[in-house]
Amino acid sequence: MIRKMTSVCALGAIAFAALVTVSIEAQVGKPVTGIMDANTAPEAALLKMPHMTPAIVKGLIDKRNFNSIVELNAYLLSAGLTQPQAMEFYGTGAFIHVNLETGTREEILLIPNAGTRMAREFAEYRPWTSWAQFDKEIGKYVNNDQVVVDKLKQYVFIPVNLNTAVDADILSIPGAGSRMVREFKEYRPWTTKTQFDKEISKYVGQKETDRLWRYVVIK
Repeated sequence: MIRKMTSVCALGAIAFAALVTVSIEAQVGKPVTGIMDANTAPEAALLKMPHMTPAIVKGLIDKRNFNSIVELNAYLLSAGLTQPQAMEFYGTGAFIHVNLETGTREEILLIPNAGTRMAREFAEYRPWTSWAQFDKEIGKYVNNDQVVVDKLKQYVFIPVNLNTAVDADILSIPGAGSRMVREFKEYRPWTTKTQFDKEISKYVGQKETDRLWRYVVIK
């Protein structure tokens, strides 16, 4: 009896460990310095960020959604910010997350303190499958300083698999919320972007559906 109970407990522990592993495989990096998603940040919050004026914030909101940080950067420069001012905004204000799997060198270079070294390493270690991999590989280049690794992590994401993501994965997507947790899971199995557009746009419209699509993948 004791042996059977021990076996059951062991299996339960393995199942729990597997669940935890899945929940940290593919997510949006957690903000550690108050960084917000520029596509969803409220107007009041944007107005408090570095170098933001009412006119710049209004223009930013009018132009949302931005498909990449490169697009946001182009807008900010056209609105009169210098590149150093834009970088300060990204460092303490808002950003458009970079997809670790597909992010370009131009996108990665706009991540504060990333530089050319990270532009090379982010691309070299593809495919990215987990944050544990990110911590291990990127940590090697920053003396295994987890604080530095976490600061870089907050600007990127590993696409969330629509067919296997757990609640925590989905909730890591800026603006997703409990409604999207329910809908993402309800329409499984996901097979195409066309299906995603059809089902999710019923609840949030096409513009928001396009924004959410940036963060997910179908496998």
